[in-house]
Formats: sequence, structure tokens, C-alpha cells
Amino acid sequence: MVLGDGAPWVWNLADELFPGAVQIVDLFHAKEYLSNVAKAIYGTGSDLAAHWAKQRHDDLDGGKLEAVLAAMRLHAETNDEARKCVDYVTRNRQRMSYPKFRAHGLCTSTGVVEAGCKVAIGTRLKRAGMHWTVTGADAIIALRCCKLSGRFEDFWERRATAQSG
Repeated sequence: MVLGDGAPWVWNLADELFPGAVQIVDLFHAKEYLSNVAKAIYGTGSDLAAHWAKQRHDDLDGGKLEAVLAAMRLHAETNDEARKCVDYVTRNRQRMSYPKFRAHGLCTSTGVVEAGCKVAIGTRLKRAGMHWTVTGADAIIALRCCKLSGRFEDFWERRATAQSG
């Protein structure tokens, strides 16, 4: 599975490095696009913008992409944000099947991954006075991930086996 923000370069890279992987547009990013359209149409902070965005978010969560697209197409000719969002949703349509992804137990948001990176990596590498080479950072990240995932002993067993063989 590859989670991305919907940018074409992300999917090109995913196709190259992980052919056949399920590709999912991060739900937060998709909702952010819709919220930006609402602000562009009705004005930042307006009740109409909040209501319109909530309806679109609910449609997106429910897999009602046609409803999302129809609502934006009403404004696409006169509003650049709506036009861009129509293109974004159309281009990423297969990557926005959120009910199907959830039914298969797949994560639809990068928030969990980002939080995991912050806990596993950021707290170790970003301490005061720390300076890392890429090689050193890679090594400590591997060890930290093994430790936090409960596989620290497995790591050392594999290392001992590799060195003795």
C-alpha cells in the first residue's frame, strides 16, 4: 500500500518502486482540497463554506465521488480552485475508494505514519546537540524501529547468524 497526497510524481514513483501496490490518496489531503474550494467559493470562515465543506467531506468518506464532482462542477467554470479540484479528484478517483479501503482494513490517512515517524525517529534523531551522518542515522533508525516493534532480539539473532555464516 502506498499513501500519498495525490501529486502525480508520488504515483509515478510508487509505480516504479512498488508495482501493483494499492495506492491511496491521504484522506486529510483530499479533504483539504475540498475545504479550499469551499473557502474560494463562499469565503474563509463563512458558515456556508463550513457547511458546503462538511457535505463534501461526508460524500468523500462515503465514497460518493460523483456527488463530490457534481458539486464542484457547478462552480468550476467560474472558480479556479473548483476546477483544479475536479481535475484532482478525477485524476485520483481510483485512489479515493475510502469505504472499500476501510473494508479491507487499509489505512486511509498518513497521520498514523507521520506520528509513528515522529515517535520512532524524530525523538531519537532530533535531540539537542545531535548531528548525524546518513549512515549513522540509518543505523540508529533501524535499531530504534526493531526496539519499538518488539523485534530487537530478532535483529541481534539475525546479525549473529549472518556474521557466523
